[in-house]
Amino acid sequence: MRKVMDCREYPSEIGCTLTITGEEDEVMGAAVQHAVAVHGEEDTEEFRDALRGMLKPEVPQDA
Repeated sequence: MRKVMDCREYPSEIGCTLTITGEEDEVMGAAVQHAVAVHGEEDTEEFRDALRGMLKPEVPQDA
């Protein structure tokens, strides 16, 4: 099942609007890289666990 991480759902000083969608491992990798590079987060196991808890299932859009 594809997952979604959407920065708009979490407070950010920069008003980030990035949304990442894909398989869980893909989303986690991209989300960690983004959080470190853009939001100044530190890549720790605790941070990854917190991010993983924020993942949501993708809701398919009706065509």
